[in-house]
Amino acid sequence: MGAEVKVSETRDLTRIERIGAHSHIRGLGLDDTLEPRNVSQGMVGQKPARRAVGVICKMIKEGKIAGRGVLLAGQPGTGKTAIAMAMAKSLGEETPFAMMAGSEIFSLEMSKTEALTQAFRKAIGVKIKEETEIIEGEVVEIQIDRPATAGAASKSGKLTLKTTEMETVYDLGSKMIEALTKEKAQSGDVIAIDKASGKITKLGRSFARSRDYDATGAQTRFVQCPDGELQKRKEVVHVVTLHEIDVINSRTQGFLALFAGDTGEIRSEVREQINNKVAEWREEGKAEIVPGVLFIDEVHMLDMECFSFLNRALENEMAPILVVATNRGITKIRGTNYKSPHGIPLDLLDRLLIISTQPYTEDEMRRILDIRAEEEDVEMAEEAKELLTKIGQETSLRYAIHLITAAALACQKRRGKEVSIEDISKVYSLFMDVKRSTQFLMEYQEQFMFNEVPDTSEMVEG
Repeated sequence: MGAEVKVSETRDLTRIERIGAHSHIRGLGLDDTLEPRNVSQGMVGQKPARRAVGVICKMIKEGKIAGRGVLLAGQPGTGKTAIAMAMAKSLGEETPFAMMAGSEIFSLEMSKTEALTQAFRKAIGVKIKEETEIIEGEVVEIQIDRPATAGAASKSGKLTLKTTEMETVYDLGSKMIEALTKEKAQSGDVIAIDKASGKITKLGRSFARSRDYDATGAQTRFVQCPDGELQKRKEVVHVVTLHEIDVINSRTQGFLALFAGDTGEIRSEVREQINNKVAEWREEGKAEIVPGVLFIDEVHMLDMECFSFLNRALENEMAPILVVATNRGITKIRGTNYKSPHGIPLDLLDRLLIISTQPYTEDEMRRILDIRAEEEDVEMAEEAKELLTKIGQETSLRYAIHLITAAALACQKRRGKEVSIEDISKVYSLFMDVKRSTQFLMEYQEQFMFNEVPDTSEMVEG
């Protein structure tokens, strides 16, 4: 297991990432004093909101707060989800971050409270510490004796490993030979062997071999030859979420259910036992609780049952930070006739710290379009960007962002080098925005089915 930790560092995995709506965001863009920079890590504008979220992130990292709630409120297209994504990125891999949309709860095959409980438990991490023994050294020589005939005794061999201070020869069984062959370990490689599981991890090539041009490629990573003893004790830290522990313990093939996503309802007795066990580990110093973040987008889609459950769940000692986002003003709470700010009952609103997002200015919109054009790998002329910014101001930022790739395709079709005004005009005429589409509906209403046109005054209010 000691070697497992290093795997992520040593292997270059080619990640295939699609360009999503928020794929350009890499953090909150704050400096050391939590002051937001104008444009940083993909974030633009929204300084007060980013500063507020930065303070909350700092408190989460220090483990100071749990069971608190934050509401991101603002009109559509002002970057609420972007701020939540930035929060997830700035908290890093160690802190669990679970995301869900409010409407998801109603489409699952389990009860609403079970779905919310699972979401809460996904956002609470348990940091488990354990000690393992590993052998770490530079391969001097691998000798494998293969039997002359296929049916004879199994393969055996010897592995010579060294550190800067000592050298040892190990006898190899067939399993270890297979593992070494699989890792393509050869003389000059620095490897780590986990004694408990027999897992071999290649850490890189020794600097002593950096002159062997034949044996190196562009991706070769050079490391120092380890010093000290060959056998070392290492403390390994794993972070797992409470939900993962629940699923694994709730059924015989639990860990498979984690991948299949078919977790079903988990009995409360299982959860109680796990809570007791985790509490035991905490007392013994084997584990610590890492309260993470549960982000619920479109929170106005929840109903009274869910809101009262959230009220109760936030008071639990094992509660994460709850971050919710909504773009509604004073509206009805789902399933009732009562109106409330943001469609959230007042007793829950009272527990939430409210962070509001402001509409973007023209300059900020221009910068966001610049970042998106770069993210989508689109060359665009200055005047085309200005036109796109104006379109964004009159329609919406989302509509303007959607036009970037469409305009790039139009430019590609005419074999142009960079997107010009004519490409943007072309896609602007091809794809309607909401205002023009509504205008079109008003003009040609008779031809549409099930047509009931309200008064224009009602349209404006709605």
